[in-house]
Amino acid sequence: MATTPISDMDDRTRDVFRIVVESYIDSGAPVGSRTISKTSDLNLSPASIRNVMQDLEEIGLLAAPHTSAGRMPTEQGLRLFVDGMMQVAELSQEERAAIETQLNGNGPIEDALAAATTALSGLSACAGVVMVPNREPKLKQCSFVRLSDRQILAVLVGEDGSVENRLIETDAPLPISALEEAGNFITGRFAGRNLSEAFSAMGEEIARERAAIDSASADLVARGIATWSKDSAARPVLIVRGQANLLDNEAVADLERVRQLLGELEEMQEIASLLDSAREARSTRIFIGAENNLFSLSGSSVIAAPYRDGQGRVVGVIGVIGPTRLNYGRVVPMVDFTARSLTRLLG
Repeated sequence: MATTPISDMDDRTRDVFRIVVESYIDSGAPVGSRTISKTSDLNLSPASIRNVMQDLEEIGLLAAPHTSAGRMPTEQGLRLFVDGMMQVAELSQEERAAIETQLNGNGPIEDALAAATTALSGLSACAGVVMVPNREPKLKQCSFVRLSDRQILAVLVGEDGSVENRLIETDAPLPISALEEAGNFITGRFAGRNLSEAFSAMGEEIARERAAIDSASADLVARGIATWSKDSAARPVLIVRGQANLLDNEAVADLERVRQLLGELEEMQEIASLLDSAREARSTRIFIGAENNLFSLSGSSVIAAPYRDGQGRVVGVIGVIGPTRLNYGRVVPMVDFTARSLTRLLG
């Protein structure tokens, strides 16, 4: 169904639509024509307002949950409001301080991200979620340890002191000399590079040094680096905070939707994919209800923004998840400010 642009609405229709959406966002309940007539300065009778609401319902912007109930915006109506009518609020000094305070300190970046997400969740009354940047430490040393005839433990030591292990299955037993040779080869050729750089250069390096390394060691080198690279790419690290905020007074009346949403929050890989789609956004992206498949059943919205490192590269995404009736005008600047604060932290 084609949506009528805001610019094509007359003033009366636009005002009624705005009041219905803002009232719904504020209360979570449908709003009736008599309520609008009494509480607004439109100077319209309930009958006139009811006619306008009926017209808005016919073009898919409003809906009536029950015959005798008032109207509430559809997801299509919310999208139109967000894109064409929403007034973005300014963050208060207290709200800015609450976020920035969490980003002060010299601890691990994961701790700062978790704290910022908690603060954002508390301020927005939503669930906060952040995608932690994939960190690829530069290689300092690599070694291989035989656990059994067909199991090898690859040990990677980074320049930052981090240690990661990977288990590799082999088709046949490998001699200790092959393990030592493979570890020395990776350390000697790839020290000072991150895993993606090592993986890119691996084939050329092995081909060039084929005479200096036997086939068993060469296979172990290739499989070891490939295991690290693929595993790192397949493991999005997510921090979710404030799920309890989803259990507000209105949500209690719709427990099935809440159960659905809490179940969806367990799908970390799917959430990572959704957040990843916001990486290319210049600022904040808003996903309303069925606009994303993950939250289409629960009728939830996501507001997300990318944050960058010192080189200007997008390294993660932070945002909130809440009901479609969340206060977009208030929450969007919160998410945007948090993302910009993280960018300054990593700069």
